[in-house]
Amino acid sequence: MPGRRERVVGAVLGSAVGDALGAPFEFGPAGMFGARFPGGAAMCGGGGWESGEATDDTQLAVHLGESLPAAGGLDLPEMFERFRGWAAGDPKDIGIQTEIVLGGGLPWDLAAAVHFRTEGRAAGNGALMRAVTGAVWFAPQGRAATMGAARRITALTHGDGAAWEGTAILHELLRVALDGGDPVAAVPAALAAVRDEHRERWARVLDERWRPEPATESNGAVWACLGSAVWALRSTGSFPGALRAVIDLGGDTDTTAAVTGRLAGAVYGAGAIPGDWREALHVPLPPTGRVLRAGESAALAVALDAGGRAAAE
Repeated sequence: MPGRRERVVGAVLGSAVGDALGAPFEFGPAGMFGARFPGGAAMCGGGGWESGEATDDTQLAVHLGESLPAAGGLDLPEMFERFRGWAAGDPKDIGIQTEIVLGGGLPWDLAAAVHFRTEGRAAGNGALMRAVTGAVWFAPQGRAATMGAARRITALTHGDGAAWEGTAILHELLRVALDGGDPVAAVPAALAAVRDEHRERWARVLDERWRPEPATESNGAVWACLGSAVWALRSTGSFPGALRAVIDLGGDTDTTAAVTGRLAGAVYGAGAIPGDWREALHVPLPPTGRVLRAGESAALAVALDAGGRAAAE
């Protein structure tokens, strides 16, 4: 079994690698990835993305992750300003809802809530996609702390409680995996900590009998996104196998692969991520112009784990 450091690095690198692997196939049909790579899987470019280039999913995860040690913990106004600066830095891709919330000029504690009151729904996967770094930081502080932090960070951009609970579940599953446990077996305990009004719907998509193919919502929604990631982890036996399975579902492939990659990376460890995938990985970071490589992403993961454990103590 990989040690904690390997699991922590595996989660952060696995998320970024999954994002980059899935990006060229975003919104394509099911089976597109397998048709291109019938004998395995490889990094490639396409859809406006270079081979190994991570998208807004990983860019926001890095900004979230860098906020925590810089602020000495969870500073929501500071984090929101980082997100807003990123959105103003002309990223190559940004979700419609995230762009509206971050670009609307409202303060951090009103922007998402006003959007939700106006639109009536805000349960896209845009907060789930960036969650890995916060999950690593808060994991040592226990279930209540990590799930609570997930809800508060999600609420910066998503006013729908369904998105809060989905990110909270992901935080808890990653906490279990980083501690060396089985995140799939931890689903019932995570569901027990979900707020009552959201528990039934989350229980349906995380049930062992659930399959992504007949899902009633797209995997751009928070339910099917996390449900697909847990399904891929449950139904395969390796890091590459889990990513191949989830990307072949089509749809929002960068985000479903990022979520799957962080869970699989935490389970199998960084050593299970193919070397050519890690070597190709690069994360452009608007608005700064920095580009993170795999080594820098791994260092961020280790620093977040150390910072989170120090905060817990």
